[in-house]
Amino acid sequence: MNITPLIYSLAKKLLFCLPPEQSHDLTLATLKHVPDALLRTCADTRLIDTPRQVMGITFPNAVGLAAGLDKNADYFNSLGQLGFGFVEVGSITPLPQPGNDKPRMFRLAKQRAVINRMGFNNKGLDHLLAQVKVRRFGGVLGINIGKNLSTPIERADQDYATCLAGAYPYADYITVNISSPNTPGLRNLQLGEQLQQLLATIKNGQRDLTQQHGRYVPVAVKVAPDMAAEDINTFCDVARQLKIDGIVAGNTTSSRDGVEESPHHGEAGGLSGKPLTLRARQTISHLAQRLQGEIPIIGCGGISSGEDAVAHLQAGADLVQIYTGFIYGGPALINDARRAISESDKTHG
Repeated sequence: MNITPLIYSLAKKLLFCLPPEQSHDLTLATLKHVPDALLRTCADTRLIDTPRQVMGITFPNAVGLAAGLDKNADYFNSLGQLGFGFVEVGSITPLPQPGNDKPRMFRLAKQRAVINRMGFNNKGLDHLLAQVKVRRFGGVLGINIGKNLSTPIERADQDYATCLAGAYPYADYITVNISSPNTPGLRNLQLGEQLQQLLATIKNGQRDLTQQHGRYVPVAVKVAPDMAAEDINTFCDVARQLKIDGIVAGNTTSSRDGVEESPHHGEAGGLSGKPLTLRARQTISHLAQRLQGEIPIIGCGGISSGEDAVAHLQAGADLVQIYTGFIYGGPALINDARRAISESDKTHG
């Protein structure tokens, strides 16, 4: 009998008595001191995963941890022991920055959701690189990169280029985050000439870094679930033209559909969790239909069960990532998602 769900349920009741950000920090700080062998007991050893080839990388299983939980790569070695096939750390910016004023994270427990306006708070690129140099995690490591708040949007490509160069020797793949709703103007980078300029800079940097390091590190782009249909189409055309390696769909949403009854529904920031499920899946489906398999998709947003994970894959995703669902469901959600995907793979052969 796996007692992990019971332990997590009891711990969650205590942790949810604390403010969300304090609870988050305490949980991760505690996790770091738990021996890897004990953390590995959370993963169901009976599960037989189907490895997936995506972006030229072999992923041990299709279930990953989304960026944002471990912004500074302080905890990925411990988190990776819980059964994830891949872990994405960040978002990281060239220089450290404190993020927005607190409180900036709000728990909507009844809706199994979170609203946050963290604002890319992180310890900076140098700190993250020092952490990823000491790697025990045997799965795939993604590094998510962003821009500093103080950098004008017209010079954002310089920040992304700096982070790309720093992360390149240590990442299995790199994600360019242009979809956080909490950095003013950032989502404009998903559109028009700014998108073209940024992705061209990224691809040129990737080409030069490939020659410098003798290895090709795929680059994915993380997009919002709030893009209009015509903007998704334009984005796909640019991504295809510039040969972007992958798309992470998506990020938090500015919508408040499904949380109108929460006392926190009026808080500024991005909404994640169960209310995002359908919106995220629709974005995945639209991207998949437009791209026709030319660029792989990592489905992210609203996964609260194994069935949600399978549905994201059926909508067109090649891999999935969890975050808010993991906060509410704990390690059991990883096992449920892996199990449901394994059973689906057997059924559909």
